[in-house]
Amino acid sequence: MGIFAVKTTASQERTVADMIMNREESEIHAALAPDSLTSYVMVEADNAAVFDRILDEIPHANGVVPGESSITEVEHFLSPKPDVEGIAEGDIVELIAGPFKGEKAQVQRIDEGKDQVTVELYEATVPIPVTVRGDQIRVLDSEER
Repeated sequence: MGIFAVKTTASQERTVADMIMNREESEIHAALAPDSLTSYVMVEADNAAVFDRILDEIPHANGVVPGESSITEVEHFLSPKPDVEGIAEGDIVELIAGPFKGEKAQVQRIDEGKDQVTVELYEATVPIPVTVRGDQIRVLDSEER
């Protein structure tokens, strides 16, 4: 049993993964279409021979990359990336959701465990720290760049 890379048409990865899983082949165990991997679907199967049989019938599937991958090569696709990754203290951000939407702020503190960021609003006359979820901000200017 191994993990095989199936080449697909760009933007059709999820469709191909769904079609492979809907075939209910006993040799195929799982299909993964990570957003960060364009034009490929990772498929866990008993052997590569099963793809010779099914890929002709699946639109947008263009073949199998020769060779197998191990679980260690694909496991970084399996864990979600935290929203606060790539944000540093001192970064200038814009709030893109919530009651302060559209406001600019500076990052004061990052709580990676809770995936939250404490920011201080720029335009406020009195500096108020506001804690927001990591997906509610967009980095405008980073001090590290």
